[in-house]
Amino acid sequence: MPAVEPENILLLPRLSEPDETLQTKKVLVRTQAPGLLEGAGFPVRRPFPSQDIPFTLSDPFLLLDHMGAVEYAPGEAKGAPWHPHRGFETVTYIVDGAFRHRDSHGGGGLITNGATQWMTAGSGILHDEMPPDDLVKQGGLFHGVQLWVNLPRKLKMVPPRYQSIESDQVELLSSADGTAIIRLISGELDKYKGPGMTRTPIIYAHVSLTAGSQLRILWPQGFNAMVYVLAGEGIAGGDDTRIAEGEGVVLGSGEVLKIRSRAENSRTARLEALVMGGAPIREPVFSYGPFVMNTRSEIVQAIEDFQSGKMGHIPAAHLLGEDPH
Repeated sequence: MPAVEPENILLLPRLSEPDETLQTKKVLVRTQAPGLLEGAGFPVRRPFPSQDIPFTLSDPFLLLDHMGAVEYAPGEAKGAPWHPHRGFETVTYIVDGAFRHRDSHGGGGLITNGATQWMTAGSGILHDEMPPDDLVKQGGLFHGVQLWVNLPRKLKMVPPRYQSIESDQVELLSSADGTAIIRLISGELDKYKGPGMTRTPIIYAHVSLTAGSQLRILWPQGFNAMVYVLAGEGIAGGDDTRIAEGEGVVLGSGEVLKIRSRAENSRTARLEALVMGGAPIREPVFSYGPFVMNTRSEIVQAIEDFQSGKMGHIPAAHLLGEDPH
């Protein structure tokens, strides 16, 4: 798994070990992410929104799609051709392989191993997310995730913004005992801060735990807490709930988030997980496909604005099949 790796984990800054007297969060909900097809027909696993984890539990997160890990055959890789968004942010994190992003405001580029593309759709934008030509022609390994982060009513119509967070910009940390790697993409843990600039306060991190290792994190008050497993097996929460690849959990009240890898694992040497949480917005959510607003009338307006070209136009070079990136 070539997401950014430290040369020597023992040299990384270490998070403080929370006091043992503090309450560890217990698991409220555990779910197995169902599979479905997205975009032009590529498979994803989606732990939320779901019957088990509705938006009321994941707020401010709207959606999480786990893409892969998959070994594409030549001609098999697919993506999501040009489509609009309004009212939220898309966060695409590539663990293995590459994905190409282009948008109607001139943003974009190639997102590769360990990098993140953070797009604030805001008032509206058109973009496409496609595998690069060499992956389509030759096939290869691909593994990534896309998270949708809601925007509060007062920020839903901000101008679009694009952030490219390269793998070497991620804040690399370790657990207090030096056995777990934390790739902090956004938000704050202890005194450390990830590079992602967020309009909605969140924490988003990719954690790797060697066999038998444990991570205890002091979690911000007022933030919800979720864990999703990318690979491996382990436990989560103060009640030691078992978790495995493709499963997600929502944690309840308490000051400490805890996860632990299995001591022995025949499929992978590590537990790979996303750890995330944020300050709930607690506003009405009215969504329709790529638009997420507060009311039905705002959705109708978004559709009209898209149809009239107010969210931008596909650049002529792309219509002609050229790739300026």
